[in-house]
Amino acid sequence: MNFYKDHYDAILIGGALAGLSSAIQLAESGKSVLILEQHNLPGGIATSFVRGGVEIEAALHEMMEIGDKNDRRRIRKVLESHGVEVDWLPVPDAYRLMLPGLDKTFHPGFERFASEVEEICPGSKDLVLEFLEFCRECSESATSLSDEMKSVLHILRHHLPFVRTLGYSAGEVMDAFRLPDKVRDILSPYWVYVGSPISELPFTVYAVIMNEYIGHGAFIPKKTSHELSLKLAERAEALGVQIEYRQRVSKILVREGKVTGVRTERGDEIRSSLVISGAYPHTVYRSMIEPASEVPQEARKMVHSRVMNLTAFSVIMILDQPKEALNLADYCYFNAGSMDSDHLYEEMKKLHGERYTASICMNAANPGSTPDGTCSFSITMMPRVEAWQGVRPEDYDAVRHELASELIDDIGRRLGINFREHILEVVIETPVTFAHYVGSPYGGVYGYKHAMDDHTVARTMKPEAEAFISGLYFTGAHGAGGDGMAPVIGNGFHVAKRILGK
Repeated sequence: MNFYKDHYDAILIGGALAGLSSAIQLAESGKSVLILEQHNLPGGIATSFVRGGVEIEAALHEMMEIGDKNDRRRIRKVLESHGVEVDWLPVPDAYRLMLPGLDKTFHPGFERFASEVEEICPGSKDLVLEFLEFCRECSESATSLSDEMKSVLHILRHHLPFVRTLGYSAGEVMDAFRLPDKVRDILSPYWVYVGSPISELPFTVYAVIMNEYIGHGAFIPKKTSHELSLKLAERAEALGVQIEYRQRVSKILVREGKVTGVRTERGDEIRSSLVISGAYPHTVYRSMIEPASEVPQEARKMVHSRVMNLTAFSVIMILDQPKEALNLADYCYFNAGSMDSDHLYEEMKKLHGERYTASICMNAANPGSTPDGTCSFSITMMPRVEAWQGVRPEDYDAVRHELASELIDDIGRRLGINFREHILEVVIETPVTFAHYVGSPYGGVYGYKHAMDDHTVARTMKPEAEAFISGLYFTGAHGAGGDGMAPVIGNGFHVAKRILGK
């Protein structure tokens, strides 16, 4: 009995969120679909693990484009329309921003957020509201145009603010609004979620982030991001998708510029004229195309021109006290010595440079995420790839423990908590962790850097510019829509829609 069919309409390399989303869309259209996943679970880094009897979220801080049942946002609508129901919990705050001379918690909702900025910067409320409304308008245009292609005339008539800002960074639009420095600081923390400083971050990307996180609030799955992964996998299998775990794809077979199938690490050759790769173009074009002579020079140039975005280093602690006893009242904490994102981005070249950290107290949004009398607190810094280049393999363990100790002590001093006295379990995640689970180059989790000269809008609206081999598509954090669990789900459905000609 053959393990695989003689031929599939589509083979997906990787069963992470984007691949699962593509598979669902294709299967609903009657396609025979095979997913080959190198690990024993779906979802990639959208997963959980158990330490000391506690299930711990592996990677997700918060998701945008979800919304509650009365304000369903795009990703929630898409998931539900494809039969994927997840138990979502709202995140109670936007963030607590901790800078020298500023320590305040801000909340979602334009009116409330602007009023809280007013408390810090009297006289700024109307300007902040005007700026946020402008973000909303540009965000809604971006979402609308990514969902359905429009004529140039239609775009010019109905999406003029979007068009006017396409060539500008978030920093340049802030300049145009003449936002005071302290207001800019308060409006800038989310830059680290996409890994590009405000001066380089396309305003379109920034506008979507602000509209979703500040305008509509963030959400998390009640049973960790693994719930989301399992629900997608269950739906895919119910539609007839064949998912095979512990099956690593080593080669993508190409003949005369067209995909013919894949070969697994164990030697199975499986035929299909359509392959959707969750593996990065870096990996595919450098080592997975067989024969290598089938890799077009343009593909090699693209790989070399793109910049890998930030890596991640996280310390996740289970503490022996409830959050109230430790005075952890907030969900998200951004901590830095300044909000000069250009300076911070340069400092991210160093492991021991000036840090910008994002911390999460999971219990603030999900009280039942840990046993009674305990809580979860994580600390994440985002070094650039260069920061790790000087670390020798024999020094790796010492370096990661040193960094973890520094992060625990740094945030402890800032919050007035001796975390060391309360640790029941501690887990350290490094780029090696992420490289192991998702195979991303250098252990990156953010895909390619968002930049003005590699604009996500251009990538979304001109996907053919990256189509070098017939039948080969890519989806994941490296896709046109960028990084983050909501965007990669969108990337997955968009790729499938493109294939289906919708």
